[in-house]
Amino acid sequence: MIMPSYVRTLAAYNSEMNRRIYAAAARLPDAARRAERGAFWGSLHGTLAHLLWGDTMWMSRFDGWDRPPVGMQQAAEWAGGFEAMAAARIRTDARLEDWAGRVDQAWLDQDLVWFSGAAQREMRAHRGFLVTHFFNHQTHHRGQAHALVTACGETTDDTDLMLILPGPR
Repeated sequence: MIMPSYVRTLAAYNSEMNRRIYAAAARLPDAARRAERGAFWGSLHGTLAHLLWGDTMWMSRFDGWDRPPVGMQQAAEWAGGFEAMAAARIRTDARLEDWAGRVDQAWLDQDLVWFSGAAQREMRAHRGFLVTHFFNHQTHHRGQAHALVTACGETTDDTDLMLILPGPR
């Protein structure tokens, strides 16, 4: 399904896009970041917090990280203020890239078994499929964050993968 080079490429893309989104968000007043804007997670802050929470939860399954100590609905409170969340995002992205550098095909080709709080049951799925979901989830919600930042009058520069990275890593 996917190869380790895909994982490394998407981890690097994730880090760069997060840098761009957070830089644009940092230029906004906190009230604008926290304003209800009709996004799935309400505000820009809520959307960024959900991404951080989701990445941490998936990495607890993929690489043994500590799980977030709160449920998905409390992600915005868990993430704290914007500066704390931005610092946590930088640390998380560095850890993600480290993990991506260690992923091999044998790991990707195995199944993962975990308990899903969202589904309230034990789940089993192919790791390659789940890693694809993981990066798709990031891209989906980061696209929402990008729309919210843009609606506030900020920009992030290019967002296209092939304009940001030189190719597979």
